[in-house]
Amino acid sequence: MNLLTRYLAKEIYLSVLMVFAALLMLFELLDLINQMNEMGDSSGYHMGYVLLFVLLTAPNHIYELFPVAVLIGTIFALVQMAANSELTVYRASGVSLQQMIHALLRIGLPFMIACFVVGEFIAPPSQHLAKQIKLKAKNANVSLSEFRSGVWVKDEGSFVNVKAVLHDTTLLGISIYQFDERYQLRSITAAERASYQKGQSWELTGVKQTKFSETGATVNQLGAMEWRSTLSPNIFTVLLIEPEQMSAWSLYQYIQHLDDNKQKTSRYKIAMWNKLAYPFAVLVMMLLALPFSTYNKREGGVSSKIFLGVILGLGFHFSSRLFANLGTLKDWWPVFSATAMTWVFLGLALAMLWRTERR
Repeated sequence: MNLLTRYLAKEIYLSVLMVFAALLMLFELLDLINQMNEMGDSSGYHMGYVLLFVLLTAPNHIYELFPVAVLIGTIFALVQMAANSELTVYRASGVSLQQMIHALLRIGLPFMIACFVVGEFIAPPSQHLAKQIKLKAKNANVSLSEFRSGVWVKDEGSFVNVKAVLHDTTLLGISIYQFDERYQLRSITAAERASYQKGQSWELTGVKQTKFSETGATVNQLGAMEWRSTLSPNIFTVLLIEPEQMSAWSLYQYIQHLDDNKQKTSRYKIAMWNKLAYPFAVLVMMLLALPFSTYNKREGGVSSKIFLGVILGLGFHFSSRLFANLGTLKDWWPVFSATAMTWVFLGLALAMLWRTERR
C-alpha cells in the first residue's frame, strides 16, 4: 500500500502543479491586461509597477485556486491511471476503497497545509503591499464609502469619522466627536490629516477644534496637535483590502475591536471562519475526485471528466462566495455561512463514492 501511495502521490502532485501553472498563467494574464488599462501618461503607474502588482497578487490567486486546481489535477491523474488499467490492478490486488481514501487524504495533507500557509502568511501581506505600491505609484488615496460621509469608528468615548486613507495609513479629512459620560458632546476636532506616532499617538495637522461648555462654544485653530487614541494603523489597514483577503489573525483582531465597540461583525466573522475552513475544502475536493477513477469509455473520456471537474470546482468556488454574501445580508450564523458549501460537497463526494462502490 505504501508503494501505491508513493506512486499515486507522484502522479497527483505533478498533475496538480501542471493545472496550477495553467490556471495561474491565465489569471495573471487577465490581471496584466486589466492593469495595463489603468496606465496613463499623467500617472506614475508605468509598466514596471504593473508587472510588480501582478506578481504580488499571484499568491492570492494561488490561495483561491487551491481547491479547484487540486480537484482537476487529482481527476486528471486518477483518470489517466484508470485508462491505463493501473487502478484496476491495484483494486484487484486487494486494495479497498477505504485504503484508497486513506491514501488520498495522506497525499492531500501537504496541500491542505500549503493552502493554510499561503492564505494566512503569504497572500495577505503580498496583497496589501500590492495595493500600497499601486496607490503610491498613482499618488492616490482610498476613498472610504461605508457611508456618504466616509467611515465611522468608535474609540472609547469618541466617534471618529475618516474621509480617506493613504497607502501609508495616513488619514485624510478626520473628525473626532468627543462625548462625556452622560453622552453630551464636549468637543469636535477636525483635522486635514493624521499621521501615526509611536505609543498610541497620532499627530493631527491643520486642526480646527470646537469645545462646548455651559457658557458656550470656543473655536481654536491649531497648526498641529497630539491625539491619544487606542486606534492603530492596523485597524485602518482593513480599509485597504477586502476582509476575504486578510489573514485569520488580522480578522480576529479586528473583530475584537468591533465587538468592544458594539459594532456589526458578521462579514468579518464569516471571512475568518472561511479562512479556517478553506484548507479542509482541499481534502474534500480530493475525495470528490476519487469516483472519477472508474474509467468507462461509454461515460466519456478523460476530457469529459476533466470538464465535469472544472464545473464542480467552479461551482464550489462561486457557491461558497454566494453563501457567504447571503450570510452577511441575512445575518446567518458565521460558521454555517462559511462552511455550508464545504459540507454540501463533502456529502456529494460520499454519495458518489457510495454509488461507485455499489456498482
